[in-house]
Order: sequence, then structure tokens, then C-alpha cells
Amino acid sequence: MKSALYWYSICTVVLFLKMFALSSYQGFHRISKLTFKNPEDAAVVGKSPATEELPQVQRAAQAWLNDLENIPIFLGLAIAYVLIGASPEAASWLFLTFTIARIFHSLTYVLGLQPWRTIAYAVGIVCLLGMSGTILAALP
Repeated sequence: MKSALYWYSICTVVLFLKMFALSSYQGFHRISKLTFKNPEDAAVVGKSPATEELPQVQRAAQAWLNDLENIPIFLGLAIAYVLIGASPEAASWLFLTFTIARIFHSLTYVLGLQPWRTIAYAVGIVCLLGMSGTILAALP
């Protein structure tokens, strides 16, 4: 049986890599189409700045913003979970399910797939609620 700290560490790294992939996706589309909104970036390739971001960049940015609303909450709850010594068995399920849900959420956001994006979001929220309940139950 792995510890909750083990699952926290694995999921934290995977979530970082997922967010890095979203950033790389944005960069790929900007570079491959030589379309940059910032004047200094456009000047590097001898172009005028774009009036708006590419649709792919916009969708990835929206997914990123959603991550910024949810992943810090996960990180805070998960570290509290580890520190309080809550169930390591439940940690593997809650932490991994949250992480997989966030990956799926990003993919469905970028691809514009509903209702799957909402389902992935809801699964992540259920995991956060489950973590909260498990933490409260483990308090002395």
C-alpha cells in the first residue's frame, strides 16, 4: 500500500505536466501559424500583432483558467489530507480520480466536447468534496 504522500506527489507532478502541455499547445499553434497578439512576439517573426488570439489558444487559455480555479484547491486539500493522516487507500482513489478528471476536462475543453467537459468537472468536484469529508472524519 502506497502512502497518501506518494499519491499526492505523483498527482502533483502529473497535474504540472498537464498544465505544461496546455501551455505548449498554445505555443505550438502560435508558432505554427505565426500569429501573435503581443507586438514584441509578432515583431520577432516580422508580422503585425493579431487582433485576437487563435481559437485554439483561446480554448486552451480557458482550460488553463479553470485549472487555476481547481488545482490549487486540490493541492491545499491534498496536503491537509496528507498532514492529518487521512486514509491512504482513499487517497489513491480520490487523488488519482481528480487528476484523471482534470486531464479529461482539459482535453474536452480544447476539443469543445459537451457534456463530457461538465462531467469531468463534476467528477473533480466530487473528489474535492470526498477529500474534504475524509479530512474532517480523520480529525481528532
